[in-house]
Amino acid sequence: QVQLEESGGGLVQAGGSLRLSCEASGITFRFNIMNWYRQAPGKQRDLVATITVSSSTNYADSVKGRFTISRDNAKNTVYLQMNSLKPEDTAVYYCNGGRFGAPSYTWGQGTQVTVSS
Repeated sequence: QVQLEESGGGLVQAGGSLRLSCEASGITFRFNIMNWYRQAPGKQRDLVATITVSSSTNYADSVKGRFTISRDNAKNTVYLQMNSLKPEDTAVYYCNGGRFGAPSYTWGQGTQVTVSS
């Protein structure tokens, strides 16, 4: 049974930083492309960042230069370091595995990030 458990969200002022974590179980983590997504209230879930099995990364334009995705295969965990946060980054953040941004697994509960102005 695949489980994705996100953590690390919270309330932060604009300009601040947060580090999100997502621990995966039930998958061969090191063979999975991993992605971070976010969903703001009333909006669709959008792809934010991707890390491949060789740790190449890709980012949405809206977060490029501010967010960094990384992975620790020994811990089956993917991270999202978020710096210079803006109010428009407020959303529930989710991780998932899959190619081309298409999620392969059942979603976890996500972690709420709220950025105050």
